[in-house]
Amino acid sequence: MTDKPVRYYSLEDNGYKRCLVCPHHCRLKEGQRGICRVRMNQEGQLLATNYGEFSALALDPIEKKPLYHFYPGSLILSAGSFGCNLSCPFCQNYHIAHQMPATRYISPDELVEINLACWAQGSIGMAFTYNEPVMWLEYIMDAAPLLQEQGFKVVMVSNGYIETRPLQDLLGWVDAFNIDLKGFSERYYQRMCMGKLAAVQETLTTIAARAHLEVTNLLIPGENDREDEIRDMCCWLAKLDPEMVLHFSAYHPAYKMNLPPTSGETLRRAADIAHEYLKHVYLGNLPGEGNDSLCPDCGQVLISRTGYKVEKPGLEQGRCKNCGKDIPFLIEFAARP
Repeated sequence: MTDKPVRYYSLEDNGYKRCLVCPHHCRLKEGQRGICRVRMNQEGQLLATNYGEFSALALDPIEKKPLYHFYPGSLILSAGSFGCNLSCPFCQNYHIAHQMPATRYISPDELVEINLACWAQGSIGMAFTYNEPVMWLEYIMDAAPLLQEQGFKVVMVSNGYIETRPLQDLLGWVDAFNIDLKGFSERYYQRMCMGKLAAVQETLTTIAARAHLEVTNLLIPGENDREDEIRDMCCWLAKLDPEMVLHFSAYHPAYKMNLPPTSGETLRRAADIAHEYLKHVYLGNLPGEGNDSLCPDCGQVLISRTGYKVEKPGLEQGRCKNCGKDIPFLIEFAARP
């Protein structure tokens, strides 16, 4: 494994170092790792032990992130490493988030070359995803500028559990985010994820002012699917940005949780509530459910989605073909390097 010094930390007495990458602020003695299992106090340095280590690399539809309003119909090269700073018992990617997968090293320069090869296949750039990409902060901050120099777009699919200073530095190099908003109560975040809702809200507020942002909420029966909680979340998101894109996803048993899967009825009811506050609401993993993007004025289908098959029957050069309305909330044309 390749180690890289961590940029965000403070020195404390007796050789301790306090990591300042995420709100946990882990205080680490020599030889100790943080909650994330990635950052370690070793030989007088705080090191990221997963620098350039890839556990997964695949060319995905951008809708899989999910991003529905950011170059819809495009492909994007997607990569993961290992580690996570939350402890969700329902984690879908637990084998890389909470275990130690096999990895291979790819330097930032080599990653650019791989992206150039994928450009011919229709890729618009690079998505850091699968496990928590905040664990890969040091690598992303080295690789993202090189990717953007070549005209590639950079995406992060994250839980949003990051401190303000590293986030502010990162925002200059990331074009779009999907943030997984786990629920909308402090009790739920603390009990289920060992995190704080307020910290994720601060991240969402910061990103919304600087980059393209979409939000995903995984609904778990009996845990975070109360109507009042969904209503509070949607109201808050609408105040943050009236054009906010919200994706509801169905939970399926995984990792340490074996509750029954989320029903289609629960997701549809959540979408009905969300539509009272938000214009762009989608149901991400409910087979057969329509997820078309509509013109807000005339109702014309701008983008048609069947699974990951995407067509654009009603969108032309950023306008609705039917009524001519500008559609500034939907980024249509991908820049090519």
